[in-house]
Amino acid sequence: MHAFDVLGDPVRRRILELLAEGESSAGDVAARVGGEFGISQPAVSQHLKVLRDNGFATVRADGTRRLYAVDPSGLQEVDAWVEQFRAFWEHRLDALGTEIARGTRARR
Repeated sequence: MHAFDVLGDPVRRRILELLAEGESSAGDVAARVGGEFGISQPAVSQHLKVLRDNGFATVRADGTRRLYAVDPSGLQEVDAWVEQFRAFWEHRLDALGTEIARGTRARR
C-alpha cells in the first residue's frame, strides 16, 4: 500500500496524531478514535494493523496490553515526496523569519 493511500484515511491520520503524542495502548486508541468516528474496537484494530504493516506504527507487548507508537520510517516516503515542493515555501518562511526579526528589533 502506498504511503498516501495509508494516510488518505481520516481515521488512520487521527490515530497517528494520537500516537505522535506518545505511546498508547490499543484500548486507549480504540476508545478515543472509536468515540470520535463512531467505529468499533475491531475496526480501530484493523486501522492499527494497516499502520503497523505499512511502517507507520510499531507495537510492543506490555503484559496483556499492546502498546503502539509512531514509526518514523513510514513517514520517510512522505517526506521524500514532499521534498520536491519545499522550495515553494522555504523561501517564504525565511522571509517571514527576517520580517519577524525586524519587527522584534524595531519594538526595542
